[in-house]
Amino acid sequence: MPWKEYSTMSSRHEFVLLAQAPGANVRALCHAFNISPKTGYKWLARFAEHGAAGLQDRSRRPLHSPARSSSALEALLLALHDAYP
Repeated sequence: MPWKEYSTMSSRHEFVLLAQAPGANVRALCHAFNISPKTGYKWLARFAEHGAAGLQDRSRRPLHSPARSSSALEALLLALHDAYP
């Protein structure tokens, strides 16, 4: 008997479809899918807002980096690096 292969997207989509069924218990589904209720409700909200595309992983890159060096300083450092390899 072959193992069933599940991708992350298919698991998330299955969770959302089951959670949207009438009378569905979201917390019980979260337990069955081994995810936290916070994650389950996050997926439901993203699916409601963006559809299936909302279930994809998002970038973890920060939106702002307050300690980032200025572009002038960065250019100067790169020039020094090129001048003295």
